[in-house]
Parts: sequence; C-alpha cells; structure tokens
Amino acid sequence: MLIGHQVICEGKGQDRYGRTLAECKADGFDLGAEMIRSGMAWAFTRYSVDYLSQEIEAKTAGRGVHWHDCEAAWDYRARVRVEKPR
Repeated sequence: MLIGHQVICEGKGQDRYGRTLAECKADGFDLGAEMIRSGMAWAFTRYSVDYLSQEIEAKTAGRGVHWHDCEAAWDYRARVRVEKPR
C-alpha cells in the first residue's frame, strides 16, 4: 500500500494520553480504511464509527483477523486485567 506512493498524514487531534490522532493517505487513499477493509486492523468503534462499514465488509468476507477467532487487543487487555490475580 505504501511502496511507490506519497504518504501524507493530517493530525486530527489527540487521545487522552496526548498521542496524535491522524488520518494518513497514500496518493489520496485512506490507509486506515484500506487496512480495516483488508482485515489487517480493527475499527476502534469505542471512540469512532469512521471505519465501521469497512470493518463490516471485512467481517462479512472473513478477511484477515476476521478469518479466524482472533481477539482484538483492547478485548484481550480487558480480559487479562480481570483474570490477573492480585
């Protein structure tokens, strides 16, 4: 998706930890949308529905992380916090 393309990222704000949130495009194509559509990433719908349609498309087609029973990182972290003995 990147080789031979000009990549431009535009800051859209910051998250609660002060990290920059950005939309990156390669020759005008939204890289986040393409990654989610191909099953290479999840849409973080807890904070935004921007990529929801691409995630539904990937799930329906069983692409990438949706091909098998793969757990999203935020679900894993939440589960481990609950299961971890103190």
